[in-house]
Amino acid sequence: MRELLELEARDELSELRKQSEQNELARCAIHREVVHYRADALTCDSEMELPSETPVALVYNGIAHSVMMCSASDLEDFAIGFSLSEGIIDSLLDIHDIEQIDGCQGIELHITLANRCVHRLKEKRRTMAGRTGCGICGSESLDQVIRTQPVLPDSQRLDVGHIDKVLTALRPLQLLGQRTGATHAAVHLDGAGNILAIREDVGRHIALDKLVGHLCRTGRRDGAILVTSRASFEMVQKCASAGVEILLAISAATELAVERAEQTGLTLVGFCRPGRAEIYSGCQRILL
Repeated sequence: MRELLELEARDELSELRKQSEQNELARCAIHREVVHYRADALTCDSEMELPSETPVALVYNGIAHSVMMCSASDLEDFAIGFSLSEGIIDSLLDIHDIEQIDGCQGIELHITLANRCVHRLKEKRRTMAGRTGCGICGSESLDQVIRTQPVLPDSQRLDVGHIDKVLTALRPLQLLGQRTGATHAAVHLDGAGNILAIREDVGRHIALDKLVGHLCRTGRRDGAILVTSRASFEMVQKCASAGVEILLAISAATELAVERAEQTGLTLVGFCRPGRAEIYSGCQRILL
């Protein structure tokens, strides 16, 4: 009887989680009527779904820090990942509480930091309102942009053939992307090429922040991260902040991204397409 009750409780919790995910997904896309042009024919469609961009304000210990334009899902993960990627915190233990307040004009994330992080926060204050956020625009000095980071360990390996496996499995998991055709995804995969987690957003950097926050909460640093975008230097910096050793990107890497990957000891792979990959740095982790 006890085992049956525990099973029913797990099933109920699973259903609640699914409902919560569906509600979040509904907030991230909205139906609009559009006019389709197809081979000289015009038709109207009221079922076209457009991605929603929601202003999300990050407020630390009562201090308004930044406003980012986001997809309104996995926002606790975003708060954690952004804080870690920006060097505001060193670990999840530096965050005491996260409170989400929904308003008519957007969402506020009130984050309570450990006292030792408050001074660091004040040094990093800047305004980034109105961006589909990279976390770099508006920084007050170059030191805030290109930070000193420890060199990553060399503990992970990934068979290059697993990249095709991930690409095949990825599309059905991009629920928001399939509905709107206008969002990015960041994916965590294990050494066998199995997808363990996915986060989506209208902003590529924010999708990665969300995934970094998830990894921070779960304590995972193994495997690799794949992003459905180019690899810019701040994407490399975010992965290094999370302690992840391998970054895969669907498109190319920038020169500064490769330079930053070499500095942090990160394996950077671009143009991840079926049967193709360009290894820019850390080739010892990719098994050919």
